Amino acid sequence: MSGAGCVGNVRKEAAKAMRKIHRIWLPLFLFVCFLPALASAQAKIEQGGGSFRVQCPPATLRHPGMTATGGAGAVVTPHPESAEAPYTGPVVRTATKSPVPGWTFTPALTLVDNGGAVKCQQISGGDGYMTEADGNQTFMFSFGPLSGLNAIENGQPGTQFPAHFDNPYCDPARPNYNSGQPNPYFSGSACLPGTDPNGAVGYVPPSSNPMVLASIGTDGAAIMNTGVMNGNIPGPLMAFDEDDEFLLTLTNVGMIMRPDLFEQHTVHFHGYPNASSFYDGVPDATWAINIGGSATYYYFAPDAGTYFWHCHITPPEHIQMGMAGWLYVRPRQNRVPPGTNLYYAMAGNNTGGAFGTATGPSQQSDLRTACNPGLPANSTTPGPDILCSAPTPAANNGFVQGQHASSDPFGRPDPQGYVAGDNFKYVYNDGDGSTRYDIDVPIQIHGFDPNFHFVGMTFNPEGFADMKDKYFLLNGRSYPDTIGLPAGSVPGWTGGVASSTTNPNPSPTTHAISTTDSDTLMRPSQPDSLLIVLSASGGPPGVCGQAVCGQRAALRIDNLDVVEYQTLSTAGIPMLMVGFNAKILRDQAGNNLYIKTNSITLGGGESLDAIIDSTNVPPGTYFLYTPQLDHLSNDAENFGGSMAEIVVIP
Repeated sequence: MSGAGCVGNVRKEAAKAMRKIHRIWLPLFLFVCFLPALASAQAKIEQGGGSFRVQCPPATLRHPGMTATGGAGAVVTPHPESAEAPYTGPVVRTATKSPVPGWTFTPALTLVDNGGAVKCQQISGGDGYMTEADGNQTFMFSFGPLSGLNAIENGQPGTQFPAHFDNPYCDPARPNYNSGQPNPYFSGSACLPGTDPNGAVGYVPPSSNPMVLASIGTDGAAIMNTGVMNGNIPGPLMAFDEDDEFLLTLTNVGMIMRPDLFEQHTVHFHGYPNASSFYDGVPDATWAINIGGSATYYYFAPDAGTYFWHCHITPPEHIQMGMAGWLYVRPRQNRVPPGTNLYYAMAGNNTGGAFGTATGPSQQSDLRTACNPGLPANSTTPGPDILCSAPTPAANNGFVQGQHASSDPFGRPDPQGYVAGDNFKYVYNDGDGSTRYDIDVPIQIHGFDPNFHFVGMTFNPEGFADMKDKYFLLNGRSYPDTIGLPAGSVPGWTGGVASSTTNPNPSPTTHAISTTDSDTLMRPSQPDSLLIVLSASGGPPGVCGQAVCGQRAALRIDNLDVVEYQTLSTAGIPMLMVGFNAKILRDQAGNNLYIKTNSITLGGGESLDAIIDSTNVPPGTYFLYTPQLDHLSNDAENFGGSMAEIVVIP
């Protein structure tokens, strides 16, 4: 090569190098120049949301958004299902206009409407800490709440109607975000009008700053301030009703303790029937969410029952680290009007009669839930559909829907207790009242290997082959924390744990256990106590076939242990197992196959529904515990593990 050619090549390479330098330094130079302007702008408005999203449509084609479907003006406390329209059979409705302004349908759309409502929830995917019963603080990969924060901290589902979700979050009991940052919707002494303690963190009302909202519409700073280190175990509770449209937004806020990990997250509804692969959360078949992003899952609520959800990115790792939550779907039968015969509400042949009669419309009139063929002539003839989750009972026992005439007679602190005017609740669409209950008791079984969690906090890969649980958890707690309520917090119950007067933990108000994280701030990491209190005489009179009825608790149990099977037993008060893996225990001929037992066993990824009844049970304390004796420990220390208490009071 000639000298001139060599010099030419050197010049070309030098020019390329200069262009690369410009690419690197020019953006930095511009950033420094515009930094004062950016700082000035952010002093006036909240930080933009980037790819974060907060969304909950107030109306859809199936649910136009009236008060009866959870829209504006709906009374949704204390029980969200009470705000929904009664179920009186399928209704054919014609839609000519879309909820989207300016959209019309030609020809008109014909929809089968079974009631229900739009409900929404938002969660974060990140990390956090929890407190074991022996005081050890365990690091987790975890989900946390970004909506319904007040409800979740008080042991309720975080699922909300748009009338609550679509409001900026501000809780007067917690005026700052969980990371201690100021809430712009708190005036210093009270929450501003138009806020909601169960509103969505990051939601910005359309009128507050139109210039910013036109391009962003989400307060990303609020989402980060609340979401980081705010892990819950189990993950935020979700509960909605059959026929609801449920929108779940997952925001990946990253892992503060492991910034070297660029972990994606998903939500997989385990065992959910007819799930679209697009929303199923299995990354091999659909998308996963990167750090700094949000995505919304959509579900049209199918069959009632107990399910659960978890992250499907390397499931053995993420579930063991804590990325699992619980979910249950309430049946249509809850919304049947009082006085209605449940059998005919389920099996009427739809030949022109009124709802609740033999010839009226019913669940068998809806093709989505019909189990029996040949409508309308032989709707009560058992059909061949072995996948039907709730076959019609073999006979009409005359059970009618009822209402509680008085409030919970002993002032239950459990927010899942009933109030005056509530319809009877059922685990399934049973048609005979056999799954009726008074209080919901979600129970998630989990196990933690502290060594695996310690390694997960520091470096990868963890030792999967050596994974062995040493903490055995019910609702993220080991005994005695499973019943960790302050003494006297339940009338008639004299047990309890000592609690500091200056910094009580668990909280005497919410009953949540809080954990001090690495940033020195306390967050409610384990919100759900598992003390079950039933009254021996507080049930609806006569419903149990006796003059004085007790109360019934629906144990919605699932096992998210990735290492071994788990067994739970009761001593002195039996369980009636009515469902398994979100299917009622009934054959296709309509015969109930319920199992009365004192012991149930679940493998990882299984769920079941059992009812305990305090009728004719002497007042006293009974135990819900594991007979696997090595599981009654907290990291090899005795008197802990998978155990809780059932207290029957007069």
